[in-house]
Amino acid sequence: MRALVLNLCTVLLGFFLCLSVQPVKAQVKRQIHADLKSVAGNKSTVFNECIGAGRANEGLRADWQQQLAMIQKDVHFKYIRFHGLLHDDMRIYSLDKTGKPVYNFQYVDRLYDFLLSINIRPFVEFGFMPPDMASGTKTIFWWKANVSKPKSYTQWDTLITKLVKHWQQRYGEEEVKKWYFEVWNEPDLKGFFDGTQADYFELYAHTVKAVKSVSRAYRVGGPATSATKWIAEFLSYCENNRLPVDFVSTHDYGTTSVLDEMGTKKQQLKSIRDTIAIDVKRVRAIINASAYKKAELHFTEWNTSPSSRDPIHDTYQNAAYILHVLKKAAANSNSMSYWTFTDVFEEAGPGPTPFHGGVGLINLQDIKKPGYHAYHFMKELGNTELKNEDESSYVCKSEQGVQALIWNYTHPLNGYSFNQDYFNKVQPPATNHDVRFSVANLRNGTYLLEEYRVGYGQNDPYTAYLKMGKPEQLSRAEVSRLKQLSSGAAFRKSTITVSGGKFEQLIRLSDNEIVFLKLIRHL
Repeated sequence: MRALVLNLCTVLLGFFLCLSVQPVKAQVKRQIHADLKSVAGNKSTVFNECIGAGRANEGLRADWQQQLAMIQKDVHFKYIRFHGLLHDDMRIYSLDKTGKPVYNFQYVDRLYDFLLSINIRPFVEFGFMPPDMASGTKTIFWWKANVSKPKSYTQWDTLITKLVKHWQQRYGEEEVKKWYFEVWNEPDLKGFFDGTQADYFELYAHTVKAVKSVSRAYRVGGPATSATKWIAEFLSYCENNRLPVDFVSTHDYGTTSVLDEMGTKKQQLKSIRDTIAIDVKRVRAIINASAYKKAELHFTEWNTSPSSRDPIHDTYQNAAYILHVLKKAAANSNSMSYWTFTDVFEEAGPGPTPFHGGVGLINLQDIKKPGYHAYHFMKELGNTELKNEDESSYVCKSEQGVQALIWNYTHPLNGYSFNQDYFNKVQPPATNHDVRFSVANLRNGTYLLEEYRVGYGQNDPYTAYLKMGKPEQLSRAEVSRLKQLSSGAAFRKSTITVSGGKFEQLIRLSDNEIVFLKLIRHL
């Protein structure tokens, strides 16, 4: 029965072919026009500056590493950030039977060596507290991260100094200068930090001084808060205490709920479509008005939802949301780090089913979710962006030709309540609309036109999984078939001839559908 459903999904793809790129015959409301002689500038790299992952120890797993290598090949993220660097399962710090500190960097060396071998650098998050250094026993998550303050700042300062010196000796100062050092994670939430705002500021002061004692050139920042909180207070404290701030970091999500430790809360998208972009702009304005106006701004976590059990993460709608946020937020942030690249993520414990609402772009069976392709398309755009007044598209050029990424982000309709209810069911798009796309001043000649699509039934393994009845386990054949359905292969290819220097097409878009076009000039 499942095989029959998967075959029906394939048939649906053929149906959507007739709704694909069509010759222009009528007036349409949405028009995208670009001119090769009208350049906007370099394409934004905010999308692939940084990516998130769950915790450091997961990075020692073969499946985690294989998935990161896979997405690196397609997207080329520059940095990766994760929790748990100082957690006990990395065993960086412990006390022996006599109470003497033991520093062990072997696990972190294996992890960082791997990261650098695939050309991605650590965006270091100092946290959580090693149990043998903790002032308390409060923990968070299935893997029991200790969220206490240090019982001795002398011990903490020594640990940070030794760790940074070790990295300098192992990788060289010039390499470590390119890293970022972030102090803790979401200290504004009691679940993540068993202390006050003043306690966090004290932790920051000690940490930044310890890092800078190794090299003044090393970049340190914070406060890594949830929902963009504490920014003005943090900058004011640092100014009053003459502390350096090389970058400001904070987090934001598109849902009304913030901390969902075990994935049990009901999540709902905020009604304001541009909520994350608005927050990014507001935080940038706070920084610009401070004594640290040259500080970079990094949103070191963002996603539709913070819950690792929210089905929206698996949907085709999520992919359109990703592009919507990245386009709107790019002008005011140095990076937007999507949380996370993989469903190998155990805050609430191991994922119970193949598609369980995990925060990753790749599921546990290495199946690429729709959001994966959104990032891949962004990378495939040429590095030179052309001027374009449409707010839901990019048009770029490269030596190979022209590329266009066009999407139609639409908030949920039809009785939307909570994500856990709405996205647990098949959700066909409610409407379609046409987009006229044109490019002027092309070189005349023959081009290969490639079209790629993400939407309902297109690079959409989750919808196929729902139609299978949401099985708790998948056979090897079913995994292979779902991978085929989300391979990212071209939807269609054709050869066209450009004369008069102009290319023009009518494109049919459904709700939350993405179209990526490549015009590749034949030499």
